[in-house]
Amino acid sequence: MWRQAGQLMLNLPLGIAGFVFTVVMLSVGLALAVTVIGLPLLAAGLSGCRSMGAFARTRARSVYGSGLHEPEPLHRPRPGITGYTTAHLTDALSWRSALYNVLRLPWGILSFTVTLVCVIVGWPVLPWVIRFGAAVDRMLLEALLAPGALSERVRELEDDRGTVVDTAAADLRRIERDLHDGAQARLVALAMDLGLAKERLRETESAEDVQAAARMVDNAHGEVKLALQELRDLARGIHPAVLTDRGLDAALSAVAARCTVPGGVKVHVELKAADGTVERPDSAVEGIAYFTVSELLTNVSKHSGARSATVDVWRADDQLMVLVQDDGKGGAAPYPGSGLGGLAERIQAVDGVFLVESPHGGPTTVTIELPWRTRTARR
Repeated sequence: MWRQAGQLMLNLPLGIAGFVFTVVMLSVGLALAVTVIGLPLLAAGLSGCRSMGAFARTRARSVYGSGLHEPEPLHRPRPGITGYTTAHLTDALSWRSALYNVLRLPWGILSFTVTLVCVIVGWPVLPWVIRFGAAVDRMLLEALLAPGALSERVRELEDDRGTVVDTAAADLRRIERDLHDGAQARLVALAMDLGLAKERLRETESAEDVQAAARMVDNAHGEVKLALQELRDLARGIHPAVLTDRGLDAALSAVAARCTVPGGVKVHVELKAADGTVERPDSAVEGIAYFTVSELLTNVSKHSGARSATVDVWRADDQLMVLVQDDGKGGAAPYPGSGLGGLAERIQAVDGVFLVESPHGGPTTVTIELPWRTRTARR
């Protein structure tokens, strides 16, 4: 309470300084706008207002715990003084910071006076006065100094785009590596074996040569089967045919059957809408749900020490909900760079939610919320 009281009383000296700086710089800059130095001076004033706004956001976070996010750094369309001036004159946050500096003076006078009077003579109502003043202070900060909803959405989309690009590049590298180290190497060995067998058959002069050629062909046949199995596994890693043909229920059941948890994995999928109709989600959402559950069950098998696990999938309005639970040792966390962190980034790229509850000693519960239709599919 006393920290908030100090914040309200500091609004007056900070408001005076911000008001004087803003009025002087903007007035001089506008008055000299017809000259060479007018607009750059105005831009310098707006830059100072933006810096004061950053300081106000820092104070708000330290005192109120406010969730004010820092805006993106100011983007200059071109270098030099022209780019500097253009960037600040066209930046909405700079102008809103200037308005905040102007409005903070009358608000600072009011908040300083009321708080001081309550501290001296009205202390019985001081907690309520401070609570109300802090709420008004936060509203003013969030209305004028918080990044705009559009800029926040653009930043989210840029982050999501980067995540999708990185994920696609990693998948391409994995496919290339698997092809190079697996099926391609086996096919090269197969071609060599068949070439040797052909040469041996051409030079056949005895039964031993025929048997040697037959063994080469037999080895080549084994290599063909192994290469086909590796190609099938690779295709399943790209997009399993069972998911396309039969949907999430059959695909997740197949993943659960391959899981090595001793007690097995129980899968329950219910995709009925509120009106009773059964509809499949968007194919991209199906793919994300499938690969997420597949990787989660792989982690359960390798790291959790669980005896059993469950996978529940259902539809909630326009959301696809997935719940994966195991009775393992717990301690899982989606920290950056981890496998769970990568899953979280992939799900957030489609405006999904990824929550992990995994206390030490277990159990572990992973909740996933995905949109039933992606934005592209809705359009």
